[in-house]
Amino acid sequence: MKKPVLALLATGVVAALSLTACGGSASSSTDTAKGKELDGLTGVFGAKDFSEQFILSNIASQVLNAHGAKTTTNTKVVGSANVRTAFETGQFAGYWEYTGTSWITYNKQTTPIKDKKEMFDAVKATDAKKGIAWLDPAPLNNTYAFAIREDKAKELNIKSLSDIAKLPAKEQTFCMESEFSTRDDGWPGLKKAYGLSPDAKVSMLDTGVIYTATQKGQDCNFGEVFETDGRISALKLQVMQDDKQFFPIYQGALTIKADMLAKYPAIADIMAKVSPKLTTEVMQKLNAKADVDGDDPDKIASDWLKSEGLI
Repeated sequence: MKKPVLALLATGVVAALSLTACGGSASSSTDTAKGKELDGLTGVFGAKDFSEQFILSNIASQVLNAHGAKTTTNTKVVGSANVRTAFETGQFAGYWEYTGTSWITYNKQTTPIKDKKEMFDAVKATDAKKGIAWLDPAPLNNTYAFAIREDKAKELNIKSLSDIAKLPAKEQTFCMESEFSTRDDGWPGLKKAYGLSPDAKVSMLDTGVIYTATQKGQDCNFGEVFETDGRISALKLQVMQDDKQFFPIYQGALTIKADMLAKYPAIADIMAKVSPKLTTEVMQKLNAKADVDGDDPDKIASDWLKSEGLI
């Protein structure tokens, strides 16, 4: 079923998602069995409220179901903290999390680790103390970034965040969501790290609206985006290089309860064949199918898994 998602995002209609945690579930199904290692495994895989998470949740559920599990997905919960709570309280069997989010938000670490592997190992070890198991990570990095329309980048002759700091204050205009404006790894730290103008103009917008506002260039030159988002290429935006490596690494991985992994160790073996294929570039293409073309996340997941021979 096609939906004009990009248009809906531009008008903020996406905010109409339910505010009730665990308010519903969407069934996942596969038509190509690969084994019976996970017979008896049931549960619900959660997702944060954006397309990438909907797709990843369906990928996990569908590939495990192809090995005998009977799981479903719930994409109705709004807010990262609510998803984490649903997982920790046993309402969700698992969900995809990002290393930077767990490290900074849930484990209250204010200093990011620059090395991707060291970051993952540190998060895995810290969450293990809470009974949370991180499976093999995907290469994708859903980190923050700032983007500008390609023609404007060429006009200003800029490629990096350091280049922005050299621009006149009137050109240092930014669109961002409210959460980013106050995060330790967000605007306050970025402004200080790159020496951006104290007179830089900031416009607060909803996440989906930022992309189209940046493409139009009326509210701002630079919009807060996520590197795996498919709208970057669709809207002809250019991501500014984070040449001082300010932003933390947000590598994605499926997280499940440690006791579930102990009972069904085959989960790790199955996901180890899936996660390495999910690069930033692959995720951008899958996200574009949802956010630009309006395809359903469960179908996007199913088509991709079949194309990779995983279901």
